Formats: sequence, structure tokens, C-alpha cells
Amino acid sequence: MTFDRSIKIAPSILASDFANFGAECAAVEAQGADWIHVDVMDGHFVPAITFGAQTCKALRPHIKTVMDVHLMISPVDTYLEGFAEAGADIITAHVEAGPHIHRTLQNIRSLGCKAGVALNPGTPAEAVADVLDMVDLVCVMTVNPGFGGQKFIDMTAKIAKLRAMIGDRPIHIEIDGGVDPTTAPLVAAAGADVLVAGSAVFRGGSVSNPTPYGENIRAIRAAASQS
Repeated sequence: MTFDRSIKIAPSILASDFANFGAECAAVEAQGADWIHVDVMDGHFVPAITFGAQTCKALRPHIKTVMDVHLMISPVDTYLEGFAEAGADIITAHVEAGPHIHRTLQNIRSLGCKAGVALNPGTPAEAVADVLDMVDLVCVMTVNPGFGGQKFIDMTAKIAKLRAMIGDRPIHIEIDGGVDPTTAPLVAAAGADVLVAGSAVFRGGSVSNPTPYGENIRAIRAAASQS
């Protein structure tokens, strides 16, 4: 992975056809996705349960870009090695998911992965101030984690604060939740460069009819680029 601040669209496979994960990843990549966002939920830290490291391992051969693994699980440290071995390029853990986010980020880096830290809507930007030199990505949740298809929560002030805190460090600001052509320019203008989108990408398309995926990705990118 090389760092740049251009807008990147990361479709969340949470909104794809669960019976066709591999083909869905290949389809959205062919239609212009920059990264593939993999939401891992445990039914404990968040209400829903999705899948684990073995599913990520099965997906890895179908992903040619970046596998962006977002761990919404607690405790998280026990499972980091499994997701690294599954082929994650980026592993993101929540600052709220355990008592020692510094140690968690150390562990992710030691496993050879890029390290991300996520902030829930109720958690301030200052919560990551002392670990910014250890991260490659800050994920700002613009919904409460646990379900797809939720309404966007305006976190633009937090995003702008993070952008100022980051300065010239090579750190991505990722937005997860409610991203579509209406909200994309708001978060991009505040300083975000990675936009996770689920239903806004997969809506209207399928593996057998992937053209809408490309249309949706281009619409989000174009809207963000106008900011």
C-alpha cells in the first residue's frame, strides 16, 4: 500500500450477497472499488454477529486491492493474529473495545499489518491523540456500530478536528456509516479520504448485473471530489 489522500471508495461486503462473497468482491473491484471493507461483529461489542477470520481467509484470494478489516469485537487482542494470518492488509480496532488500545496497535503492527483505530459517535477525537504516531488510519463511525443501512450521524466537526490533529502524518481518515452521494461531500470537505459504503454501493446490482455497482461508486466518488 502506498499512501495518498485521494478519495478511496471501500464497499462494505456487509451489504453484499452473503452466499456469493468472493464473486461480490471481484465484481465491485472490477467496477472501481479501491478497497474492500470487511466488517467483523461479535454479538458482544455490537449487537450483530457476522463472520470471523476463516471467512476473511476464504475471501482473500478474491480481493486484489486492499482488505480493510474492521474489528467490532471485544476483547480484540486474542484474535489479531488470526486476521493477520487470513491476509488482512489493515486491521482496525475500536478504542472503546478494550483497556489498552496502545498495546492493541502495537500488536497489529508487529503482525505486519497497517493499524487502524476506530471511534464511535460518542467518543471524542482526543481519545486517539496519544496514539496517532502508531496508526495508519482513523475510522470515524458516522452510525452506531452493529448494523448496516443506518442513518448518517453528522461527525464533520470531529473529522475536521482529527484532520488538524493528524497534520502531515501519513494517516487516512476513514468514514463508516451512511455514506452516499449526499453525505460524501460533507465528510470529504472535513478531511476524510476513505469512504466506506455498503447499501449505497450494492443497491440495484448483483454479481450477474454489476453495472449499478460501478455507477454507484462513481456517483459517490464524484460527489466527494466536488467538496
